[in-house]
Amino acid sequence: MNSDQVRAIAHELGFGAVGIGPSVPKRPEAHQAWIEAGCHGEMSWMETHRDVASDPDLVLPGAIRAICVLDRYPGVEPEEVPDRFGRIARYARGKDYHVHTLKRLREFGERLMSSYPGGAFRACVDTVPLLERDLASSAGLGRIGKHTLLIEPGKGSWAVLGVLLTTLPFEMDSPLIEDPCGTCTRCIEACPTDAITPWEVDARRCISYLTLEHRSAIPLPFHEGMGDWLAGCDICQEVCPHNQPTTARSKTPKAEALMPTKMGFDLLEVLGWSEEDRRDAFSGSALKRVKFDAIRRNALILLTNKACEGDSVARKILEEQLCTIESDEQAPDLLRQTAEMCRSRMV
Repeated sequence: MNSDQVRAIAHELGFGAVGIGPSVPKRPEAHQAWIEAGCHGEMSWMETHRDVASDPDLVLPGAIRAICVLDRYPGVEPEEVPDRFGRIARYARGKDYHVHTLKRLREFGERLMSSYPGGAFRACVDTVPLLERDLASSAGLGRIGKHTLLIEPGKGSWAVLGVLLTTLPFEMDSPLIEDPCGTCTRCIEACPTDAITPWEVDARRCISYLTLEHRSAIPLPFHEGMGDWLAGCDICQEVCPHNQPTTARSKTPKAEALMPTKMGFDLLEVLGWSEEDRRDAFSGSALKRVKFDAIRRNALILLTNKACEGDSVARKILEEQLCTIESDEQAPDLLRQTAEMCRSRMV
């Protein structure tokens, strides 16, 4: 099978890198143990479909190869964060990669199918619970760092991944051998909620999970650590030596659709949103899965952080918000529980 044609089509479609590897992840048992330990938190679909992660045949019968691609997005750059502002993770500052990357990945499969009509293909971009980073590492795109993200040599970890499973025996790329981290533990030390241990993240403590996927009230011990992260978190990537700004990295091509259009939202505006406002604000964004009450929960916690840091304006507005929630019998339980915890921090 002509692997050169695979690479040529991938580059024509604008992917930043492409690699071909086995369809079965290297360490599925580690993922199973992670699930068994409950580290997936409230992401029940991971447990329900955990067999899919280790058996690609459940996604595409007869799959033997994983064609892995990545789209890069802008990483660390100087930021002036306005007062009472909530930041969002950098991957979500442009268009929704689930849509943008998946569309091109499907076209990738269609073009290969026209050349190899006997083969089958299945495009996956967070649409099924594959272990994309593990597969991408086996395909030679990079190595997984201690923060569990794929580090691309010379370019860092600012990228989203996609996988095209196929039944065709394309020649595989060689995986990289060099350990990208060595003795470095910056990501572990910088995580404000102690979510990271080497090559594993406990989602139940991760700011990204808590602000995006967690549907219940966020436990009080994690409130302060959220800082000004309204949706997602980039701290472990910001401190990674592989991600520090260099001329070479600044010139590395980025996916046009993932170029940032916003860095976050004013917390006071978020607290005043209607459901329609939330839909409009997140339209075309990877954040659209964040529910209305959850984003207001996050904003309430961040405003409390500002107040506890000495922001008198934030304290005044927060007091008004808490009183409104506490006096509203129709207020959602999620907001009432959050307000109670925020109130405890104001004493």
